[in-house]
Amino acid sequence: MSDAPGEGSGARISGDAGGVTDRVRQVIGRLGWSQRAFARRLGMDPSKLSRSLGGSRRFTLAEIVRIADVGGVDTGWLLGAPEPPAEPDRAPTTVPEGGRPLQIVRETVQLIAEHGFHGVRVADIAAACGTSPATVHYHFPGRDALLAAAVRWYLDEDAARRTAGPAGAADARAELLRLIALQTPRSARQRRQWLVRLELWAQAARSTPVGRLHAHHHRQWRATVADVLRRGVDQGVFRAVDPESTALRLTALIDGLATQVLATAPDSTGADTMHEALLAFVETELTAG
Repeated sequence: MSDAPGEGSGARISGDAGGVTDRVRQVIGRLGWSQRAFARRLGMDPSKLSRSLGGSRRFTLAEIVRIADVGGVDTGWLLGAPEPPAEPDRAPTTVPEGGRPLQIVRETVQLIAEHGFHGVRVADIAAACGTSPATVHYHFPGRDALLAAAVRWYLDEDAARRTAGPAGAADARAELLRLIALQTPRSARQRRQWLVRLELWAQAARSTPVGRLHAHHHRQWRATVADVLRRGVDQGVFRAVDPESTALRLTALIDGLATQVLATAPDSTGADTMHEALLAFVETELTAG
């Protein structure tokens, strides 16, 4: 049975529709919500929910996934699996601040840092989010789409951190030192960011879609450094260097030193050593006078 014309289409749940509606009713009853309140939480037209529960309309697969997510039950159980939910008494899933898609991309970035691109599985992402793989696929139809979304979010966050410096920096030299500090992997968060960046460099070397995103982002980063150098020359705090070629050298030095910091060998370069080397570059290559 289908919706009336104009109500949209999609994969409808076939089979024992009565069993599905009975289990959806159980979910609503356990939550203690009205049908209208439950429909609002689903982002669903209350009349559609009413017709689905009344048997004149069948739930779509996407609606079943959302019901399972909000109700804190297993999607397979809703679809008629003989076994009950693994945790029938657990509390409903709490949708995180920012929404489920944002949580998914954040956890994906974290897993990329821990396991690399090829080690990230949808099942691991779902477990990190406290939800099901079906919910992940509901928001992101494929693994490639999810990875691309996660990379875009990571790159946007990285760019935002660079531009979120305190207002009224003394001069371009102070701004450059702030950027250098941001690029030095001291904290656990900074190390995770660099681990993701190294994965993206490998993707860029293979010219994959996410690799090309990173290559574009890195060009923007180098342009940012060149702009700071150009302002420093104009202000007289830097020597009359060529901003473009000097930015190329400095960003390459940052990349190379950070890679050494992240190396697991006991005698690898430390964050303090990296920072000192970058400050020495500023003093010997850039500082006027």
